[in-house]
Amino acid sequence: QVQLVESGGGLVQAGESLRLSCVVSGDISRVSMVGWYRQPPKNKRELIVAITAGHRITSYLDSVKGRFTISRDDAKNTVYLQMNSLKPEDTGDYFCAGRDDYRWAYWGEGTQVTVSS
Repeated sequence: QVQLVESGGGLVQAGESLRLSCVVSGDISRVSMVGWYRQPPKNKRELIVAITAGHRITSYLDSVKGRFTISRDDAKNTVYLQMNSLKPEDTGDYFCAGRDDYRWAYWGEGTQVTVSS
C-alpha cells in the first residue's frame, strides 16, 4: 500500500509564497510518478505538474508557469511544490497523487491554499 500526506497550505496575501510538501510512504516501488493537482472552488481538479522517479518533470499548467516549481528529496521520500507570486486565482484544494503503471491510484487528503487580494 502507498500513502501520501500533504502539508504546507494556508492563507496568504497575493504576491506571497508557500511551499507544499508531500511525504510518500509504504510500498513506494509501486509509484512511477508523483503529481500535484489542485481543485479551485466550483471547478474541476486539474494537474499542475508531475515528477517521475527519475526526476523528469512534466509540463506545468500554463497558469502557473514561471511561478511554481516541483522538486523531490529522495532521502526524505518527499515531493515539494514551491509556489511563488501567488494570485487569488490559485486558491483551492491542493493534492498530491501517485501514479502506477495505469492510473493515478494513490491520493493524499489535500491541503487548502487561500490567496487573498
